[in-house]
Amino acid sequence: MKEIKAIIQPFMLEKVTTALHAVGGLPAITVTSALGIAVERGSYDQVAKTKLEMMVPDSLVDKVVQVIQQHAHTGQPGDGRIFVIPIEQTVKIRTGERDTHQ
Repeated sequence: MKEIKAIIQPFMLEKVTTALHAVGGLPAITVTSALGIAVERGSYDQVAKTKLEMMVPDSLVDKVVQVIQQHAHTGQPGDGRIFVIPIEQTVKIRTGERDTHQ
């Protein structure tokens, strides 16, 4: 299981989530408003971003990354970034069940 985090343009959220909805077996997405600061460009202006976070079975990782990349792409600077992070363990708070992916 992997965690996928994607930082995207806020106006691309509906397009990306609609496309992700079509991916079978994807349990849920957490969406958060965020501020990005591009320190490498010498400007410290805050830019509105949207962060998506989801736990994805290994078999779906490549498909989910592809869908996000395709549907969040504008070709302009600031399109965002996708991170894929290994998950060691999950615990359902309600039941105490461990190592679940749904």
